[in-house]
Amino acid sequence: FCFLFQVPPSSTLLDVKHKFHKACPQWYPSRVGLQLERNGPYLKDSVNIQSLAVSSIITLYFTDLGQQVSWTTFFLTEYTGPLLIYLLFYIRLSTIYDQVESMKNFRHPVVHLSCVCHCLHYIRHLLETLFVHKFSGGHTPLKNMIKGCAFYWGFTSWIAYYINHPRYTPPSFGHRQACFAALAFLMCEAGNHFINVALAHPSHSGLKACFPSPTYNPFTWLFLLVSCPNYTYEIGSWISFTVMTQTLPVGIFAFLMVIQMSLWAQKKHKLYLKRFYPEVRRKAALIPIIF
Repeated sequence: FCFLFQVPPSSTLLDVKHKFHKACPQWYPSRVGLQLERNGPYLKDSVNIQSLAVSSIITLYFTDLGQQVSWTTFFLTEYTGPLLIYLLFYIRLSTIYDQVESMKNFRHPVVHLSCVCHCLHYIRHLLETLFVHKFSGGHTPLKNMIKGCAFYWGFTSWIAYYINHPRYTPPSFGHRQACFAALAFLMCEAGNHFINVALAHPSHSGLKACFPSPTYNPFTWLFLLVSCPNYTYEIGSWISFTVMTQTLPVGIFAFLMVIQMSLWAQKKHKLYLKRFYPEVRRKAALIPIIF
């Protein structure tokens, strides 16, 4: 039990967490989860004490959320790994490939194109993490970052090993297949970026927030059909990368990304229906008509 006295009614739960941290230094604010009842939902840091209290005494239940990291640290770590790992395979280290075989076999142009596209994808993610995205929740458990890094870093190692292997087999239709797929990849990357910018700067009508609407930019017109076009473009990028490289590990990764993006899109679509029902009710979550 920890008793906090003389807490102003205008205080937020974040203020309460700081007071709790002073009383119990081992529990820093981002590690503390507060609930009104046992096994209830965690209260947001922005919640006002006055809106919760029915008397001058309020009881909150404390849960240790475990070691936390900021969302910025989470995404920077998760996306920096694939960028560096892929480059290590691209330069064909002697510890990974046989040097004699690496020198003997000619590199198909699609190998260089794949490296450029892969690096561009993760550089975009890193720059958007730093300059575009706005994170509502300040922290996430460290175990989530470990799982995310294991997934992205592990698949990148598998993908990069095959694409940069001296015996890599180029696409069936050669340069034509690679060029068309690369063009589709770049278009999806551009669309993803413009959608993320639109989501980071939503339009407002007076005091009421509105669902992002298409602008003169053609890449934002997908808002007319789906509620989560950023996930649609992300799936398009990985499908294009699969066609461009024609490699099984990329195809498996793309398939898993389709499943993950579908789950995220359904969850976000339900939230949009609650907030922007008239504007979103006729839209699909991820793929027009199909999903």
